Amino acid sequence: MVKGRMRYWKLNSEELGEYSFDETKLLNWEIKCVREPEDEAHFVGIFMYRDGTAYDYESIHGICYFYNNIDKKEIPNITKFLQDRYGGKDMEKGDRIILKDSKEIYSAKEIATLAKEMETNFNTKAAISLEFEGITAEELKETGLPEAKLLPIPT
Repeated sequence: MVKGRMRYWKLNSEELGEYSFDETKLLNWEIKCVREPEDEAHFVGIFMYRDGTAYDYESIHGICYFYNNIDKKEIPNITKFLQDRYGGKDMEKGDRIILKDSKEIYSAKEIATLAKEMETNFNTKAAISLEFEGITAEELKETGLPEAKLLPIPT
């Protein structure tokens, strides 16, 4: 049984909410929340890395987000929305906000719920990506995640 890194992409909140997996093997996740029309590239990307996000020369743990073509007046609302749910001290770095020491979430249900809430509260459509490390093909099969949305990551 070969263990490696695998990425699922373009999952929606409804389908992700139906699955469960070994959360200890989820390396990172991202929810890309896009506003229509998609070709104008208005989006917010929420993500979390198990090993933390680089901030200058240190690794900061907590939920993060970045934004593109979103009105600056909306950023405090997005930050407040996330802080009300997960806590954390906001740290800004360019177009990224890190909620230092916020609650870390790794379950399919929690990630799917956040994606649904972002869609509802910020008028977006969410696409979720999950990256696993140290997981076997058999373990992935047991999760039930759609094989058509699996991208092996070369080592």
